[in-house]
Amino acid sequence: MAIRKRGKWCYGDSQADIRAEILRYSEKNGYLAEHFADAVCQCGAKVFGLLVDNNAGVASRVCMTCDAEAHPIGDSEDFMDEAEEEDTACPCGEEAFEITVGVALYEGSEDVRWLYIGCRCVACGLTAVYGDWKNELNGYQDLLARV
Repeated sequence: MAIRKRGKWCYGDSQADIRAEILRYSEKNGYLAEHFADAVCQCGAKVFGLLVDNNAGVASRVCMTCDAEAHPIGDSEDFMDEAEEEDTACPCGEEAFEITVGVALYEGSEDVRWLYIGCRCVACGLTAVYGDWKNELNGYQDLLARV
């Protein structure tokens, strides 16, 4: 479990490395991620296609195993009407990811301040934050339960 930098990209060996990348990214962003959840499909699979609209603050995942209907991540379902999600691809061209969500909270509260969507490409191991935005959901446990 270690992030390795090659050129301008970071690479990880497992889903656990996504948390390290979210921490690095969130520290630079000024809102340090404190709590995390790994995406797992109802079928038990952990590899997904990712759809994101950073402007609307919306993301969905599609299981690569059972191909279930797109599952909104966090509170994305509440903002789908305004969203124009786009497929996400790794610079290597692949579109299959392990996904982890991290959240930063308002100081002294359990309310979400910022949300991060971190991914690791299962083909090449590239690990990065593919989406982040301000989020105002009260109670981070509820948001992370919907990853």
